[in-house]
Amino acid sequence: MRISVVGGGVIGLSCAYRLAGAGHDVTVVTETGPGETTSAVAGGVLFPPLAANSDRVDRWTATSVEEYRGLGAPGVRMVRGTYLVPREAPLPSWALSMPGLDHEPGRLTFTTALVDTPVYLGWLAGQVAALGVRTEYRTVTRLDDLGADLVVNAAGLGGGRLAGDGTVVPVGGQVVHLADPGLTEWIVDGATPVLRHVIPHGRHVVCGGTQEPGRDSVEPDPGVTADIVRRCRDLVPALADAPVLGAKVGLRPFRPEVRLDRDGRIVHCYGHGGAGITVAWGCADDVLALV
Repeated sequence: MRISVVGGGVIGLSCAYRLAGAGHDVTVVTETGPGETTSAVAGGVLFPPLAANSDRVDRWTATSVEEYRGLGAPGVRMVRGTYLVPREAPLPSWALSMPGLDHEPGRLTFTTALVDTPVYLGWLAGQVAALGVRTEYRTVTRLDDLGADLVVNAAGLGGGRLAGDGTVVPVGGQVVHLADPGLTEWIVDGATPVLRHVIPHGRHVVCGGTQEPGRDSVEPDPGVTADIVRRCRDLVPALADAPVLGAKVGLRPFRPEVRLDRDGRIVHCYGHGGAGITVAWGCADDVLALV
């Protein structure tokens, strides 16, 4: 079939890859290149939020871990690290798919994929193009206007608007890049009211972060930058002298739960919040199955 995939972030590109690999004639329609999407701002450590316990999320996460592990893509490494959680928090079901899981009260340690998102997305876009997928850079205002046999709505924050779904809201996330002093493990602190994460990618470390519902600006706040740097240096003292390289803001497309279903000639796949990198390949497989 002729299929238009609306959205050029990690979800849209993963869907396009699966669909083209199955023999469909695919066009990606996007406003920006992959390096300018929200996906490119993500810290890139592969696991869903602590509270995201569901059979779908577990399956999507397990599928993506295995895909990244065997992909051989630039910007993707399997690295061990620590997730700090409230001591009373039960073991989340998705953690059972993580290689080398060690669990004790207040701490999960496991190996997962670290994805340097701009590097990986550039590679993935190249792989998609090599499969014959075309890319059109334009704004889509109505899904019905696309002259394809089938449309995949993977437009991230715009996915809700295109579907007439008011439950999708932007949640701003600011991160800071520091020079990598040679860190060999990642750490995410979800046990405190303000999330902290330190995710090393070789030349830089992504430090964060913020959760700002309703934010509409992607301009970094210098005060927030300074606060993130302070909090992450407290968490990882090895960053004490690491130069600050810059700051970025992404607007995560949050929804009470991911929408992944088919409505006539439209397959909807949006509302992944900050977990797009984590569930991308599992979601792409489900989109292919619906097609």
